[in-house]
Amino acid sequence: MVRKSNGKTRNTERVAERSTLGGQPPVRAADTRRGARAKRMWKLTTPDLVLLSLLAERPMHGYQANLELERREIRDWAEVSRPQVYYSMEKLVRAGLLRRSETGEPAAGPERASFETTRKGRAALADALERQEWTAQRERPPFLTWIALSWLARPGVFEKQIARRREFLEQKLAREKEVLHSILEEVGHPFHEAVWMVSFWLEQCKLELRWLQKLNRELPRRAKAHHPSYA
Repeated sequence: MVRKSNGKTRNTERVAERSTLGGQPPVRAADTRRGARAKRMWKLTTPDLVLLSLLAERPMHGYQANLELERREIRDWAEVSRPQVYYSMEKLVRAGLLRRSETGEPAAGPERASFETTRKGRAALADALERQEWTAQRERPPFLTWIALSWLARPGVFEKQIARRREFLEQKLAREKEVLHSILEEVGHPFHEAVWMVSFWLEQCKLELRWLQKLNRELPRRAKAHHPSYA
C-alpha cells in the first residue's frame, strides 16, 4: 500500500512538472551542458576562418593548404599550426562549411580529397567578419608588459633591452620591405589586402622606432611617481 501510494505521488509530481512547462518534460542539466559543448565546438575560430577564406579561392588538399599558408607567412598575422589546419578541415566538413571533392591533381602522400568552401561556409565567414570584436579589442604586446615591470630590473638592463628592441624592429622593417615588394610583384597593384596589411606593419615599425628615440632622450629624467594614490 505504501509503495503504491508513493508511486502515485511521484507520477502526480511528474504530471505537475509537465503542466508547468507547457506539457514538455523538464530540461535536464546534462542536456544543457551538451548543448553548451556543441555550441562551443561549432564556434568558428581563427584557423577556421583562415581556412574558409583560403579554400574559397580554389579547392586544395590539406598539404597544399599548409604550403600556401606557409608561403603567405600566415603566422605573421594569425596563429594557425599545421595540426590545426587538419583539425579545422574535419570540423568544417562536419558542419557543412567545407565539402570534399575528388580531384585528378597529384596529391602528397595518402591525401586524395581536396576541400572547398561551400555556400554555407561563405555565409558563415561573412557573418563572422561582421563581429564587433574585430574592431573593439586592444592588443597586449609583451614589450609593453615588460615596460610596466621594468622598474624592478637591474641597473643597465633597461637600456640593453631598448637596444635589443630597436635591433629587432630594424630587422623586421627590412624584412617587411622585401615582403611588400614580392607581394606587389604578385598582385600587380597596390590596392590589395595583403599590401595594406604589410604597409600597416611597416608604419608600425617606423612609428615605434621614432618612439624609442624619444624614450632614449627622456630616459635620464626617469623618476618615481610624485603622488602615488596609496600614499
